[in-house]
Formats: sequence, structure tokens, C-alpha cells
Amino acid sequence: MLERITASLPSLAPAEQRVARLVLEDPRAFARLPVRELAARAQVSKPTVVRFCRSMGYDGLADFKLKLAGSVSEGVPFIHRSVDADDGTPEVLVKVVDNAVAAFLQYRNAASVQALDRAAEAIAATWQTGRRIEFYGAGNSGIVAQDAQHKFFRLGITSLSTSDGHMQVMSATLLAAGDCAVIISNSGRTRDLMDAADIARKRGATTIAITASGSPLAHSCQIHLAADHPEGYDRYSPMVSRLLHLLIIDVLATRVALSIGEPLQPVLQQMKNNLRAKRYT
Repeated sequence: MLERITASLPSLAPAEQRVARLVLEDPRAFARLPVRELAARAQVSKPTVVRFCRSMGYDGLADFKLKLAGSVSEGVPFIHRSVDADDGTPEVLVKVVDNAVAAFLQYRNAASVQALDRAAEAIAATWQTGRRIEFYGAGNSGIVAQDAQHKFFRLGITSLSTSDGHMQVMSATLLAAGDCAVIISNSGRTRDLMDAADIARKRGATTIAITASGSPLAHSCQIHLAADHPEGYDRYSPMVSRLLHLLIIDVLATRVALSIGEPLQPVLQQMKNNLRAKRYT
């Protein structure tokens, strides 16, 4: 939609061009501001704002703003809004949140449903046969591994998480056919994680990688859940990859819960009763 507006600029009247540039400068603001404010910012009349919307093929301002809001929210491309040294709190808030939302939308539009299904089926099968489920991560991914263990534990699914390289290698050595190892890494190049994945696979366990496409870890595991986010390392770069990994774990845990279905209900109810009794006594 924005590309079409850009391409139409030369054919628009000068006043309508000012409205078009206002859209291109900040689509989100244009979608939420009233016509009075839009006209004042573009230094045109209110009818000119409406005329611009109609010249772009829409019924009027309301229809244009509705389509614009949907276009911005549903956009596929990754949008990186860099934080600048002179940004105040309002700008930082918007840019950090926008980076996270953009990464989530990109993942939603590019995620492999088949890979998610395979991963969920593998974890559910491991649980149903009483075998081991383990989560490995390092650094920020280690925090995600711990969160994954917590999420699955709340489903009544016992698992292990570790962020220590030596523990990962030792733990992977104890895995066997029927077990499942989920390895989480933004770069997919961490040596300890790659070693643990290689050992787990050779021991016959199912290996699931949550990592960047094309990375060594992605190639070494049987199931790959692509988590592609270009992380920056300057002081102003928001840490979005960890949020993306947490989101993937959340999708996976929900899918596993739905896959297991009814057998989980008694366990969850008992867990809830025990927590309630502990909380209020």
C-alpha cells in the first residue's frame, strides 16, 4: 500500500502530495489521527485529505485509514526501527515495541506449520512413553530453556533445562531412543550446543532446533523451527530474539497440550488444587 502511494506521488496535485508524504512519514499516526489534525499537519484543507484518499481508490478517509491500519499491522517485511541516542522515553517505547511486534509478525507469516507439528508430535510422544524431554540453551537462550521447562511443567510434563555447556554434553550422553532434546540458539553456532545436539542425535534421541535458518545447528537437528531475527549488538539495540524464542516455545507448548488433550486434565486440576491450598493456608 505504501509503495503504491510512493509510485503515485508524481501524478498527485501539490496539496495531495503533502498528504501522501504525511502518510509515508508515519503510517501509524495517520491511521489514528482525526481529519482535523491530519489537515493541520499537512497544511491542507480537510476536503483535500478526503480527496487524496479517494484518488488512491478508497471510499473516503475512514476506509483509507482502516486499510492502512490493517496494512501496517499485517506487514510481512521485517521493520527495524533503530533507537537513536537522542530518543526520549516515548520514542524508545514505540521503537522497542515495534521491533518486537515486527519480529512476531514476520515469524507468524514465515513459520513452517509442518515443522511445528513434527516438533509437537515428537514431544507429546516422548511424554506419553515416559521418556526424557530436555531443553538446552546458552546466555539469553539459556533463559528461554528455563522458561520452556516451566511452561511444560505447568502442563504436567516433566522436563530438564540446562544452560551449562558441560551439563548439556553430559546430559545428552544419557539420552536414548525415544528421548527428545530441544536446542535453542539465536546464532546456531555455539560450540557446546552443537556438541550436545550431535551427541543427542547419535544416541538416538529426537533433536529439535530453535535457531536461525542455514546455521550449523539447524542442519544438525532432525526438526528445525526457524527463528530468523537479525540481532544488533550496539548499546541501543533491543533484545528481540529472546522474545521470539519465548513465543515459539509458547506456540509449541500450546500445540503439545492440544495434542495430548484429555489425559492432561486430571493432572492440571490436581496441580491447581495443590497450588490453591498452598496459597491460602
